[in-house]
Amino acid sequence: MLHTYSIDTMDDAPKDYKYDWGIDATLDVIGGKWKPLIIYELDDETLRFTQLLDRVQPRITQRMLTKQLRQLEGDGLITRKVYAQVPPKVEYSLTEMGKSLMPILDQLCEWGYEHMGDRIKYQCEE
Repeated sequence: MLHTYSIDTMDDAPKDYKYDWGIDATLDVIGGKWKPLIIYELDDETLRFTQLLDRVQPRITQRMLTKQLRQLEGDGLITRKVYAQVPPKVEYSLTEMGKSLMPILDQLCEWGYEHMGDRIKYQCEE
């Protein structure tokens, strides 16, 4: 059963919220085909762009990876560190907020393996 309640108080003027539900916000930030995979690959690691691209190709193009990384950075889930050198060096890692998603992604991975294991090529990391 779903219980709903308003978080506005009588003293406050009505507030415009971007999301109606917490799940809306979560899916907006991690939704899509690639973001969960990118976050999962960055778990406990700092990776250069090319390392990350090697791990997710051929499933994702370089252009799409760049777009998704920018969105994840904009949402505060990853950090992007640029080194002033030639050739350019860029590293990506999860922020604390990004790391907080790992238990959720682990559960999604386990659910997928448990219920669709015969269709899955790779098993989740333990």
